[in-house]
Amino acid sequence: MGRFNLVYKPFGNQAILVEWPKKIDAEIQEDVWFFKNLIKEFSVKSKLEVIAAYNSITIIYKSTIDNVYSEISALKSLYKGENSVVVRDRKLWEVPVCYHPDLAPDLYSLSASKNLTLEHIESLHTGSKYTVSFIGFLPGFLYLSGLNDLLYTPRKSSPAKQITAGSVAIGDRQTGIYPMNSPGGWHIIGNSPLNFFDVNAENPCFAAPGDGVKFVSVSIEEHRDIKRKVADKAYLINYQISND
Repeated sequence: MGRFNLVYKPFGNQAILVEWPKKIDAEIQEDVWFFKNLIKEFSVKSKLEVIAAYNSITIIYKSTIDNVYSEISALKSLYKGENSVVVRDRKLWEVPVCYHPDLAPDLYSLSASKNLTLEHIESLHTGSKYTVSFIGFLPGFLYLSGLNDLLYTPRKSSPAKQITAGSVAIGDRQTGIYPMNSPGGWHIIGNSPLNFFDVNAENPCFAAPGDGVKFVSVSIEEHRDIKRKVADKAYLINYQISND
């Protein structure tokens, strides 16, 4: 049975937007995932795609919605009903990160603004377990919640024009990983040698919403070695099954 008072809105002529309270919250995130899975399981034939964010779901239909208010009423009944879905096993991924300043162009400025040593930043960042809240704005970009309060940092006022693939970054209350070279406005504090989006793989992005991520610090030499193994497809990412 639904736990929140949701807001349902037409979103163009082929989509419906469902909104939760506008905050990053673990209970809200769990409810978003639950409703997303519920929609996919009970209404799969009429839906094209269900996109989840921190506190919203966008349901995109295959064609124009004939009666949007009737469809919204059906969604409300589904959310409030006594339904259950099969929950997949969640994985806790171990992601190697090198926090060497050569790979982290914003590490010194963050250290100065927070009055924290480089070692303290690394310790705080690797000391948390993160949750994959959703994936976007680039294919394979992991939005991760669970950042230590001491590392909260507003996004840059002027985005960088070029960020290196694998860059591990902080933006507001989130941390994330750039899967490819791109512009970006988050603060880069490290780099992971892993490939976060492989278009040729069965699952192009190895992680999924609801999974956990634990960052593991590696030296710059270990980073280079792992990067070579990833390029040769000789590196297996460590993970554990975790439903916490």
